[in-house]
Amino acid sequence: MPRSNNTILLSPEELSLRLSHVVRLMKDDSIDSALINDNANIYYLTGRIIDGYLLLNSRSSSMWAFVRRPSDLEGSTTFIIRKPEDIPAILDEHNIQLGEKIGLERDNSSWSTIHRLSKVFEDREICNIDHILMAARSVKTPAEIKLIANSGIRQTEVYRKIPSLYQPGMTDLDLQIEIERQLRLAGCLGQFRIAGDSMELFMANILVGDNADNPSPYDFAMGGHGAHPSLPVGADGTVIKRGHTVMVDANGNFTGYMTDMTRVFTLGEIPEMARRAHDCSRKICHTIAEIARPGVEAKYLYEKAIEIVRDENLEDYFMGHRQHAGFIGHGVGIQINEHPVIAPRSRDILREGNVIALEPKFVIPGTGAVGIENTYVVTADSPMQCLTTAPEEILSL
Repeated sequence: MPRSNNTILLSPEELSLRLSHVVRLMKDDSIDSALINDNANIYYLTGRIIDGYLLLNSRSSSMWAFVRRPSDLEGSTTFIIRKPEDIPAILDEHNIQLGEKIGLERDNSSWSTIHRLSKVFEDREICNIDHILMAARSVKTPAEIKLIANSGIRQTEVYRKIPSLYQPGMTDLDLQIEIERQLRLAGCLGQFRIAGDSMELFMANILVGDNADNPSPYDFAMGGHGAHPSLPVGADGTVIKRGHTVMVDANGNFTGYMTDMTRVFTLGEIPEMARRAHDCSRKICHTIAEIARPGVEAKYLYEKAIEIVRDENLEDYFMGHRQHAGFIGHGVGIQINEHPVIAPRSRDILREGNVIALEPKFVIPGTGAVGIENTYVVTADSPMQCLTTAPEEILSL
């Protein structure tokens, strides 16, 4: 009797669809097999996290799991191991053929891990597989889009509560804690997976007043001084005062798939320039949502945004003031900062099923950050579908 398989939590149809995305790209690069151990990629292909490795074969479109932990997983294609050096003997025992060219996650693994795995398969040609996995994950399946949409609905419900969370005398950290509490009560997982080197963030980036103008070492659209030098981004204890904006960019991970949304709040009136910049951000999002279709170059969308900003004479404040971000949008899903990237030198071309967070933001000295961020799905022949629908206007606290 065959063993039950409790390793793969995806339906057979969903697994087949995701594998087909990866296998097609592997074949295009003549890669016979791939050994995967990055958490985001493992989650994409199994629906769960394991400590171990997934082995994909492009010739047979097959996948095997070599698991260290948890040790209670089983199935005809699941093998419990102590170390990666155990894998070759299992392959020989089950007559599993790797082929000559094996892909490893060179960008997402340490040098010691790559060196060790290369020695395990030292008789094979080793190449990088990261770009293929990111490309495959950038085109979401209908099931993935449903999970992202669910996160968007739940994130939006929390954002609608934000004005009621404010109490006089609060700091940005006080408000952040209350927002995070509501997110967790609504089912937010709290996990904030971010693609890219040395990228870190807790559950939210809350920016009040001129803290938005503090440069950060991280490649986020907005910076902030942070509460401690070990995490120099976001809220820093600034008291929320009249005439300052409060920008909220909080965690939208309710399903393992994230939405990304930013909204702005204020106490009292803010300068006309700040409101004009906020309206400009909304115009950019609405314009790009109309023209972003499959086949459109990502860099064209960035150029269109810059054109709108220049028409409003707001270049000095766009995507920062003292330090400017070099993009206005990015893919989102299991991680923040997926493909495609909406940037001036991006080589990405939009495809149906891309999920993109657009965040054209401004920093107005003396006032703070303004602008919105929405998560959109690229559709076949209509404007992008917005999954984050909280009110876009600046709301009073």
